[in-house]
Amino acid sequence: MEIMEELVKRVRDAAAEYGLWRAGDTILTALSGGPDSMALLHILQQLAEAEQLTLAAAHVNHGFRIEESAREAAVVAQWCAIIGIPLKFGELALPDYIERTGMNAQAAAREHRYAFLHEAAAACGAQRIALGHHADDQSETVMMRIIRGTSPGGLSGMPVSRTEKNVELIRPLLRINKSELLSYCDRHQLPYSTDSSNFKRNYFRNKVRLDVIPYLEKLNPKLPESLLRLADMARSDDDYIEQQAVVLFKERVRLEAGRAVMNRSALTDIHVALQRRMIKLILNYLIQEKDAITYERIEAIREAAKHGSISGESMDAGGGIRFSIDYGTLLWQQAKDSNSFGPYEYELAEHAGRLLIAQTRMEWIVDTLNIPGKDWPTRPVSRYEAWFDSEALAYPLFVRNRRPGDYMEVLGLNGTKKVQDMFVDAKWPRSKRDTAPILCDANGRILWIPGLRRSVHALVGKTSKVLRMRVTCLSE
Repeated sequence: MEIMEELVKRVRDAAAEYGLWRAGDTILTALSGGPDSMALLHILQQLAEAEQLTLAAAHVNHGFRIEESAREAAVVAQWCAIIGIPLKFGELALPDYIERTGMNAQAAAREHRYAFLHEAAAACGAQRIALGHHADDQSETVMMRIIRGTSPGGLSGMPVSRTEKNVELIRPLLRINKSELLSYCDRHQLPYSTDSSNFKRNYFRNKVRLDVIPYLEKLNPKLPESLLRLADMARSDDDYIEQQAVVLFKERVRLEAGRAVMNRSALTDIHVALQRRMIKLILNYLIQEKDAITYERIEAIREAAKHGSISGESMDAGGGIRFSIDYGTLLWQQAKDSNSFGPYEYELAEHAGRLLIAQTRMEWIVDTLNIPGKDWPTRPVSRYEAWFDSEALAYPLFVRNRRPGDYMEVLGLNGTKKVQDMFVDAKWPRSKRDTAPILCDANGRILWIPGLRRSVHALVGKTSKVLRMRVTCLSE
């Protein structure tokens, strides 16, 4: 039996360690025609039978280097035909697209290349897309992020695998150097092309590869190995912190349509590293444009949660989300929804019945009681229940939210008090005040604010007819 080559073993071992594929998978290799991807496809071929893999390849012509790209496509097509690997070929007119949109060339190429790879994967039923990034690419990526500025998570570089659009993107060569791949191609007489654009210093990555890393290697000859080690350690630390943050996120954050709510102390009493992760997880849930999630915004939210005012603090969290503080509550919600509760008013039946207030998800239950009566308690059981002398009320009754200038003649107080001041004294969150239901009579007198206070009007005395109001909150 043929002895497996050392480089092939390393790829097999990496795949087993990270779970890069399973028996029966179809893997689509992104085949540029360079030595990295040509070596990757050949290595996967050596493993395909033992690992029970089905292979396919995809090649993209971006339309930048007309003659050179045509030669690369020809080499790839001829090689795939020789080794019997089905090839999906895509041709993009990126120069025209970039001219129309003004988009960065590399960003546009990456966006359209990955879109094509996903189409090709779907066409051949592939569960995985294999990419040819190697150890040198990883070192360059880490160095680029250090230069530009990055988070500890950014130091982990490119992930070995990640899910995108229900397909797993895998990088089996991340522990193998470019020089090893070149030697592999020469040893197995694999054809490959050299991209002339890799030597143009107008690209940031090329400057890092051609100038920055060689210069720093004079200070540390093992710089690439050091950067790879840094990436491995950062990835492990990042994974652990992320796992802890996800556990806390599930325990402490209440997610609703277009918003997230949590207790202020639930954020501020954990380690600062987890605070930042929690905020990022919340924003990831709410924001589609991930570029809007920056360190500066996360830190501003964290500082506001820790040191901000007791209530009323509000700021732009990015991506159309506003962050606000309501006493002990932190609230993230879509800006368009932050003041979306307009005035509402519902008539409440005099006789027994039910009324659902959609804005508050509260149901009002109205009963008529005969007093005295042995089947009824002697007084309301909570602040979400109120009794009124039915004959002392001015009908019809209404349930509405607050209006400017609202005041109540509060039971137990002399004179009147503004509803706004009552909310503040009770430390009700601002988000709750706008929708809080208020019971009024036909004369506009405020009779009751469930959960807060009732008025002096229509108190139950020696009467034979009592109107009992109960409010229940419906589950989300």
